[in-house]
Amino acid sequence: MAPNFLPPTQKFLDYKQELLRLQASSDVKEAKGAAYELSLLDRSNFVEVNGIVHHYHDSGPRDAAETVILIHGWDCWWMWWHHVIKTLNARGIRTIAYDMRGHGWSDKDPKNHYHIDFFAHDLHDLVQKLELGKFHIAAFSFGPFVALDYARSHPEQIRSLTFFNFGYLPNSPFIQAFSTATITFVFNNLLRKLSWWVPAYVFARVVLAKNPITKHDIIIGFRSLALCAPDAIDQTTRQITSFDTTESVPDMVKAVERPMLFVAGEGDAIMTCKNTKKLVDLTNKGAYVCVPQCGHLITVELPDTASQLIIGQVKAYGGT
Repeated sequence: MAPNFLPPTQKFLDYKQELLRLQASSDVKEAKGAAYELSLLDRSNFVEVNGIVHHYHDSGPRDAAETVILIHGWDCWWMWWHHVIKTLNARGIRTIAYDMRGHGWSDKDPKNHYHIDFFAHDLHDLVQKLELGKFHIAAFSFGPFVALDYARSHPEQIRSLTFFNFGYLPNSPFIQAFSTATITFVFNNLLRKLSWWVPAYVFARVVLAKNPITKHDIIIGFRSLALCAPDAIDQTTRQITSFDTTESVPDMVKAVERPMLFVAGEGDAIMTCKNTKKLVDLTNKGAYVCVPQCGHLITVELPDTASQLIIGQVKAYGGT
């Protein structure tokens, strides 16, 4: 039974109108970027998931032997995967890249529930609505929390998992208090209120990335800030910096029996290679890759590398 497709959300319609305006711009690069994004919209769909309208981008062969669900990170949206999607589709792999509740083109939760277990339940409902068989998961930053929570309850659906920029972070009362206050302030009170993309680019290059990122990709990332519900930023920040969450990560990984690949960027100041390897060593589960000359934004810094690592997992564990 096919999913009951719904009309687009207002966030989608507003974004499309802005793209149409930019496509008519005299700035050739700006117009080209808008035209490219507009070309992606025909693969966007909307479906009710746990009472909330969710957006998902379904691309690649519908009859593909392998499907990869792409889960975005904290304060991000599906477009962070656009380079990876193109490469995976070219290899005959179907991709489902969705926006979590309150993110991207998915509607906000009127009840303001933005915790890991709610996101995991949404993933399960989406999989059910799309009637997916077995699939692979690739998740970035905050995404692995959601993937692990889902995988503990539904391991039979998953063929492999690839986690980018995710590890075992040290915690303390000071770190918890400082991180929660600082992250929420920077993203909710500073970055999301900017009207110019350049400060966001400077922040990305100084703090997050070790490779040049195109202006278009920075703008895509910058726009995700305005599309994300402030309550989602606040609640997810508090959850991922809490002792309960940080201390439970090894147990979450141990509970999953599916093949896992942990990928870290050598220059990632947030989720270091050391912290990622620490998690793999603590759990004695999964494979580990430290990518040289890479920061926290691998999907836009080194999309070919990210794509090939996912493809490797698909080839190794596909059809199992």
